[in-house]
Amino acid sequence: MTAVDFHTGVADKLGYGCRLLRKAWRAGNRVLVTGAPEQLARLDKLLWTFDVDDFIPHLRLRAGEPLPELLARSPIWLLDDDAPLPARVGDFAVHVNLGPALVMDAESFARVIELIGESADEVVAGRQRWRQYLAAGLKPVNHAQGGH
Repeated sequence: MTAVDFHTGVADKLGYGCRLLRKAWRAGNRVLVTGAPEQLARLDKLLWTFDVDDFIPHLRLRAGEPLPELLARSPIWLLDDDAPLPARVGDFAVHVNLGPALVMDAESFARVIELIGESADEVVAGRQRWRQYLAAGLKPVNHAQGGH
């Protein structure tokens, strides 16, 4: 069964996401990250600069862009919310969701991680997704951050 983890009250979602992706990559996981295009553009830049001693291999794939076959083996893919999931979605163990949309085909992943910031809009959207996962028969677990 797919594990669904909510990390709530995350003050710096992108910084937190970088650390999370580094940990997942070091553990040998392939990770699909979805979110709004502007958010993923910032994450893409941050993955290059957040730690001068680390390189986290990743691929930024925008909606409508063809996948460069040479880069298909990249362990971390940043995929726009409105882009279709890759045909080889089963190649990814983890799906990290930065955006408000529900992870489609959550059962295709061993683990889904929802990063929820502190804004009221994000909290409301996160609660809605929590209920949708429950309705789908999944059992989300909350990991509150920052004393929340």
